[in-house]
Amino acid sequence: MQKECLAACHIIQDILKFVAFAKLPLRAPMYKKYLLFFVLIIYCFSVSVYAQSTTRLKKKDRKRDIEFVTSEGIIVLRLSDSTPLHRDNFLKLVKSHFYDSLLFHRVIQNFVIQGGDPKSKNALPGQVLGDSSLPYTIPAEFRVTLFHKRGVLAAARESDDVNPEKLSSSSQFYIVQGKKYTDAGLDSVEIKRLKRKIPEYQREVYKTLGGAPSLDQNYTIFGEVVRGMETVDKIAAQQTSNGEDTDRPLNDVRIIRAHLIKRKSD
Repeated sequence: MQKECLAACHIIQDILKFVAFAKLPLRAPMYKKYLLFFVLIIYCFSVSVYAQSTTRLKKKDRKRDIEFVTSEGIIVLRLSDSTPLHRDNFLKLVKSHFYDSLLFHRVIQNFVIQGGDPKSKNALPGQVLGDSSLPYTIPAEFRVTLFHKRGVLAAARESDDVNPEKLSSSSQFYIVQGKKYTDAGLDSVEIKRLKRKIPEYQREVYKTLGGAPSLDQNYTIFGEVVRGMETVDKIAAQQTSNGEDTDRPLNDVRIIRAHLIKRKSD
């Protein structure tokens, strides 16, 4: 209930800021239209938050995979039992249909594709996205055995200057497309970014399969793609904006539906 109240407070604050900025007279017909519009937003958001807060996981849910039906194809994800907080949060969001109709709002070829901003569902062309999520965070769950190889699923977060504990976003995630590295390239990442040695077996993966080693132990990994990397590659190849909405695909790439599916034997 505290989360729901906090969400409502944030939205009310946004409405008051809008009214103050626009300097709209209280009795103006336009103001009434805007007020009705924002009341509708509050209602929709409240329904969404309530659905998520009442979603319950069954034991079998944790043994299911997640299928993203996107406008560019299918992506099937398998979550890690090593990061249970992130796993359960993501499962609840999928079960409550939170991700349905959201965009991949940030796409960088040879790096990552990112989605999960709730404002992206009805975003206008050119609208800047990436600053919104649900009103809570998730404690970091770094695991030395989980690293940013090609295809991993991880949680986005705010930068270290405002988030020194590296808490994860409640809803925003990314999938690594990555690239292959040479030994020299990995040496550079160790010195300039990680300030530590990359384990030898992980170096081999980065050299043969590829990934994004500069992100290791800074963002929580909680799953990976088990089918559909060709879809990830297709999304990563989208032409993107160079304007204020930097890295947003010029043509919307949408998660049409996200749902749990029976896990197939590997």
